[in-house]
Amino acid sequence: MLNRVRSAVAHLVSSGGAPPPRPKSPDLPNSTSAPPADPPQAPRSPPARAGSGSAAPARTVESRASFCRPTFLQLSPGGLRRADDHAGRAVQSPPDTGRRLPWSTGYAEVINSGKSRHNEDQACCEVVYVEGRRSVSGAPREPSRGQGLCFYYWGLFDGHAGGRAAEMASRLLHRHIREQLKDLVEILQDPSPPPLCLPSTPGAPGSSDSSHLVGPQSCWSSQKEVTHESLVVGAIENAFQFMDEQMARERHGHQVEGGCCALVVVYLLGKVYVANAGDSRAIIVRNGEIIPMSREFTPETERQRLQMLGFLKPELLGGEFTHLEFPRRVQPKELGQRMLYRDQNMTGWAYKKIELEDLRFPLVCGEGKKVRVYDLTQYEHCPDDVLVLGTDGLWDVTSDCEVAATVDRVLSAYEPNDPSRYTALAQALVLGARGTPRDRGWRLPNNKLGSGDDISVFVIPLGGPGSYS
Repeated sequence: MLNRVRSAVAHLVSSGGAPPPRPKSPDLPNSTSAPPADPPQAPRSPPARAGSGSAAPARTVESRASFCRPTFLQLSPGGLRRADDHAGRAVQSPPDTGRRLPWSTGYAEVINSGKSRHNEDQACCEVVYVEGRRSVSGAPREPSRGQGLCFYYWGLFDGHAGGRAAEMASRLLHRHIREQLKDLVEILQDPSPPPLCLPSTPGAPGSSDSSHLVGPQSCWSSQKEVTHESLVVGAIENAFQFMDEQMARERHGHQVEGGCCALVVVYLLGKVYVANAGDSRAIIVRNGEIIPMSREFTPETERQRLQMLGFLKPELLGGEFTHLEFPRRVQPKELGQRMLYRDQNMTGWAYKKIELEDLRFPLVCGEGKKVRVYDLTQYEHCPDDVLVLGTDGLWDVTSDCEVAATVDRVLSAYEPNDPSRYTALAQALVLGARGTPRDRGWRLPNNKLGSGDDISVFVIPLGGPGSYS
């Protein structure tokens, strides 16, 4: 009975117009490509004007102005109308002409079958340069030491109750990450362990050595090991928190309704960091092996649960405990300095200025789980090793094993040095989840319902920057 109801609903939302002739094979990327887009007129995919084509449904100027797609798709007004067509559901990918995405990354997306007015997914792919804000010692940075860091960034954002939140996050989250990394540029470039505290006054001597900050009276306290990796994790976690706070502040002025899931990948200094908030998913397919890189709705650790309780109800702490965690007990002489910490929202570490309340006894002394980090330098990767990111429109109807099988089937049909193979793979994954239109909605080859949701997929080759360009 439930299946019949689902079929009827799928047929109802997908019957808004007669679908165009479909490709011969739904799982071959060559048969999925949308009609070639007109030459791009602006870096951002421009909104189409109302009434600028008889085939497009009637839209208001306000509605069209609020609809946009990722910049790198380079959609013209006509291409934007095709991307917004619920009946045809043409797969969209960056054009073959022009500049490719970093690492020859593949991308494909398709709009839903009618569940929402527009595609509420958004995507971002950027190369971001981070210049240090100041040296660790607090002294002005010398020009000869002014080299910053560069990180690669991919993000998928699945909006709910509207697409404004996803659009806002796609434009700003990587900037928040850059801002959080500014204080870490010099620390991450130094192979020695991160300093426990940062001096509060400029030019303090010996700031790169944390040993002088630990007095004899604090030697009894055990000190947690903090790595450069965990600093990056903490920076990403803080960026998510600041992005959330910015949305809360500006939602009314920018008419941001609803929220969004966020799946972000950052490549920095040889390591891949995967951060996920929501029901999107990332997996690595390496030599046929499936390596999960994210989990949907993962329960928080006991540490974070207790910290959250202490944060929400400080009266339970009796003024004796702090809900924040530090690598060791904070000393009175460290007031005003910046010390490593983490709160209820973090598994990595960041720096904060020590205040009087931080001298209280820590509520939790245990160790929590870490964000998934993949070290690219530990393995020799072949051109068929990829990281697949997808919104829930893909994973609702496709298993990890089915994705791995598609990876093997599609990539084996292309030369290893063909950079277009990853776009072809992304298109095949989107097509496989979308299905083909039949009399009772979009169907998979096994006649089960295809995904009626927005579907967005990144395929990132693990060879690193420049390997397959």
